Amino acid sequence: MKAYLLKKSGKPGVLKISEVPEPLAMQREVMVRLHYAGINYSEILSRKGLYGWAPRRPYIPGMEGVGEIVAVGESVPNKRVGEKVIVGAQHGCYAEYISVPEDQVLPVVTELTLKENAAILVNYLTAWIALIKLGRLQKGEKVLITVAAGGVGTAAVQIARHIDAQVYAMVGSDEKRAFIESLGARKGYNYQDLGIFDEVRKDTGGADVVLEMYGGKVYHNSRKLLNPFGRIVVMGYASLALNYWNPLSVWRAWRGIPRVSISELSEQSTGVMSGHLGYLLYKPELLRNIYEEMMVFIKENRIKPVIDRVYTFEELPAAHRYIEARRQKGKVVIDIIQAGKQ
Repeated sequence: MKAYLLKKSGKPGVLKISEVPEPLAMQREVMVRLHYAGINYSEILSRKGLYGWAPRRPYIPGMEGVGEIVAVGESVPNKRVGEKVIVGAQHGCYAEYISVPEDQVLPVVTELTLKENAAILVNYLTAWIALIKLGRLQKGEKVLITVAAGGVGTAAVQIARHIDAQVYAMVGSDEKRAFIESLGARKGYNYQDLGIFDEVRKDTGGADVVLEMYGGKVYHNSRKLLNPFGRIVVMGYASLALNYWNPLSVWRAWRGIPRVSISELSEQSTGVMSGHLGYLLYKPELLRNIYEEMMVFIKENRIKPVIDRVYTFEELPAAHRYIEARRQKGKVVIDIIQAGKQ
């Protein structure tokens, strides 16, 4: 089968298609022919060698996809063959086929296209866990979402808006401000202008919940916006720009990692939390329950993922370049099935 086997870290050009053996469905596994894969910023970091949850190379990147079960292990009912499913994995979705434990596949959302299903799992679960399970966002509360134009950010804006929270959002360019406001944010701000936090404070009077995904000065200034009993949830670090050969770059990256002082939190009566969707894969029953809870909300509110661009399988390196250049507005998806038509 065709797959992107990552052998070394580096720029998008290190992503090259290889011919590798098709995976086998072991005893409690299912083999899925992937139709689409969602691209996530964590995979950009993984390709660059900056992602702690990545496996040892060589490996096939890709954390989420959607496709059809084509084979099952001995302990899995044969009737599952032909079922359309969403796949969540630590790696392996940049390929035509993947085999995963049966409990790592979820039923597709029939109200959505397969392409849209490829944009649900990582982004919406991350946003749901951050806002609902950790942040405990309530109707009427003021929420600030940083890096709001990406996959997780757009999902978070949609979820928060349908909870009837007051949604404010930070993006990386003035062009994206109008985009994020069109999704339901009351106002968008360009976080490249660090003086903008005074305007955010004036507009909001302070935030009850912050979903922070940038790090550095954006994290520190966002935390200062919290009202008493406010919560900031850190779910990423998009500002990471590390060059191991440049000591200054290493120092800047280390200095920008979100940190917290317990004494400061106690003085302000605020909280800082963090989560990582990947580690919940080791708790499949918990993750499935959260997913089902979230899907009830998504279906009731008729939420659809925002798909920015769809690249072909061969164009996957270009997709990485597009995301790394911070141009995306929504989710970037790869059409894998085209590889089998050539």
